[in-house]
Amino acid sequence: MTIKAQFDHSNCEDCPIRHRAVCARCDADELEALDGIKYYRNFEAGQTIIWSGDQMNFVGSVVSGIASLTQTMEDGRTQMVGLLLPSDFVGRPGRDVAPYDVQATTDVVMCCFRKKPFEELMDETPHIAHRLLQMTLDELDAAREWMLVLGRKTAREKIASLISIIARRDASIGQKGLSGPIVFDLPLTREAMADYLGLTLETVSRQISALKKDGLILLEGKRHVTIPDLGRLMEEAGDDSDGGFLV
Repeated sequence: MTIKAQFDHSNCEDCPIRHRAVCARCDADELEALDGIKYYRNFEAGQTIIWSGDQMNFVGSVVSGIASLTQTMEDGRTQMVGLLLPSDFVGRPGRDVAPYDVQATTDVVMCCFRKKPFEELMDETPHIAHRLLQMTLDELDAAREWMLVLGRKTAREKIASLISIIARRDASIGQKGLSGPIVFDLPLTREAMADYLGLTLETVSRQISALKKDGLILLEGKRHVTIPDLGRLMEEAGDDSDGGFLV
């Protein structure tokens, strides 16, 4: 099956991440220029999108799915250092080599741009350069906040934080409000959550069950989640209900 058959968003105006992606501030002429250098790629869950140290001949945005950023130490130990959610940008203009392994955690669709033409377009299109700078600063803020999650929060707070992050991003992509119940499918397995949060699988399962028992989340199966009150969940995570990161 082709990308277009799976994900027909060749028209940028119809793209589900259009309001959040690097092209969010582009006008019609700028979108046309981007259209001339873009192409779609899909990756199956578990497939490596780029290996650390590889030459990067493209940059792009995650349209759907989730990917992980992983760093490998000299002795072979690995650490997941970040997640790429829909609308997040992959690659860095001006950098030829990938600093991390990027792996599809779920099935992923990416809107890619040929790297050299994209870099040239950045010089000619302030809207793209400004938006990419804004996204980079947001990513820096998110990384600093995530240090707090991993370093200081309890297991329960870590799980509540991750679920609320994914819920808010899902609502943002769908341009849905945050008041009232939020319903979404959790894209990560419990094993992936454990790996990312530095917890055991048993701890993740136990804390999810505890959040469910306390009415902070509702579960249908293992993945279909309803959050009756996002404010309560964020308070449980130790976050402000009107702020937070990765939104």
